[in-house]
Amino acid sequence: MFDFAGKVAVVTGGARGIGKCIRQHFEQAGAKVCVIDLLENDCFVGDLSSKETLERFAAQVIAQHGHIDYLINNAAPKFCGIQKASYEDFEYALKVGVTAPFYLSKLFAPYFAPGASIVNISSSRDRMSQPQSESYTAAKGGIAALTHALAVSLAGKVRVNSISPGWIDNDYKVYEGPDAIQQPAGRVGNPPDIANMVLYLCSDMAGFITGENICIDGGMTRQMIYHDDHGWKLEM
Repeated sequence: MFDFAGKVAVVTGGARGIGKCIRQHFEQAGAKVCVIDLLENDCFVGDLSSKETLERFAAQVIAQHGHIDYLINNAAPKFCGIQKASYEDFEYALKVGVTAPFYLSKLFAPYFAPGASIVNISSSRDRMSQPQSESYTAAKGGIAALTHALAVSLAGKVRVNSISPGWIDNDYKVYEGPDAIQQPAGRVGNPPDIANMVLYLCSDMAGFITGENICIDGGMTRQMIYHDDHGWKLEM
């Protein structure tokens, strides 16, 4: 469906889960993919919270390829809440989840090829929360807002969009019962549900889309839930 032959894509957090799936989809479509992750991979192992690491990674990508077509800011920030999170925990989450996407966009800005695209991976938690999720939620809300700011600043050169995944099971487990039916789509999501949208947003088919956030959550954030309504029960 997509042809990215000769294109260069950068995927942060691309060694597992959604990021790995995005990498595989790009490679299947013919792109050369550069990954940075804390986990072992064949491109670059490094901590996205480090300014020097980001600079070394960007320099390596440009030295190898000379340009970049797609930047996918996917790496997940630390998940912790107000009860146990330290100042350093929260700061680290924002460095990985917001500062790194900003700084990589800045570092690559002079090297984006015509038709380039940035896709930021936010979360449906950018609009809803569970208790004790402040670091992750703040970072995801930040990257969603960063998206439309970058789209305006880079107008005419790079399209910038974000995706907010809902419940995505990286192990492809098939859920039944309440876990499935609480989502209007009738199932829990899988990494290809996100990867397919990433490639679409990077393709010419999405040439008139920028500054947008697309929530892919099986409709879960659209369903109103009240105690004792349509069989929903809140257990205290």
